[in-house]
Amino acid sequence: MDILKTIFIFLQEQILGMKWLNNLIGNLLSLVGLDISTQLGGSIQFFIYDVIKIITLLYFLIFVITYIQSYFPPERSKKILGHYHGIRANIMSALLGTITPFCSCSSIPIFIGFTSAGLPLGVTFSFLISSPMVDLGSLVLLMSIFGGKVALAYVTIGLIIAVIGGTVIEKLHMEKYVEDFIKNVSSIDIESSILTKKDRIKFAKEQVNATLKKVFLYILIGVSIGAFIHNWIPKTWIEMVLGNNNPFGVIFATLIGVPMYADIFGMIPIAEALLSKGGQLGTILSFMMAVTTLSLPSIIMLKKAAKPKLLVLFISICILGIIVVGYTFNVFHKFLI
Repeated sequence: MDILKTIFIFLQEQILGMKWLNNLIGNLLSLVGLDISTQLGGSIQFFIYDVIKIITLLYFLIFVITYIQSYFPPERSKKILGHYHGIRANIMSALLGTITPFCSCSSIPIFIGFTSAGLPLGVTFSFLISSPMVDLGSLVLLMSIFGGKVALAYVTIGLIIAVIGGTVIEKLHMEKYVEDFIKNVSSIDIESSILTKKDRIKFAKEQVNATLKKVFLYILIGVSIGAFIHNWIPKTWIEMVLGNNNPFGVIFATLIGVPMYADIFGMIPIAEALLSKGGQLGTILSFMMAVTTLSLPSIIMLKKAAKPKLLVLFISICILGIIVVGYTFNVFHKFLI
């Protein structure tokens, strides 16, 4: 048992967390005369380390995820989801969202395609919630920073929110609140071309480059903010706003995060810095979930497909679920960190 624990800690700290890289960068900066114990030196070390770590993990993860995703093109996904009914369909749709490395805006065209193809509205909304909130990439990156227990709990809770949210929308029979142009789209099932292993590898490489170009700026911004928080913001400030002495911290973090727009890969270094400064785990995760699941650009896009009543219901379900998650994680903060 001790051997397994040692192996797990090694994977957590040295493979995923890349602690060796942080030490190496610190040593190199010291060799060139930079004092990493100062605010400026610590910020530079944090920035270089987190950018290299996130991009390295991201490159590998996007390749693997996209390779898997090549077996589930939209046409095949529609057919798979069409075989399930009731809550099982919601579960499958939420799980399908985990293998799609999309942000909230990128998920909406897929959601529209699923809806116009005749899939139950609740099933498509389970996908819409799950896709930006939970994916395999975020699972591994969260493990590299917060540990396996937090990462698995985050993904599990995210899937539960997606399933419950889709089920509620299904039970309320909100189909009439979908815009008419989506319901009137004629859906044509096109068989996916059979890809060879070489084709899939090429496709995965292309998606890696395209995705990194899309998220690179968010990573730089996120790491820069994280470095600033980590080395310049007093710990007492973070504890006052996001710590356990503020009973409204979760609600505040959720409502602040909703209008923002960022990729989860840019949010993780910010969350890492906030946690190191004394922020409560649940409050920080609520902020992350709000930013990645609900953003002003995605809400504007969704407004084109959903009438106001359905849009408000979707936003309300997500906000309520995120707030519940935040308070739940805060209760178990000591057991998870």
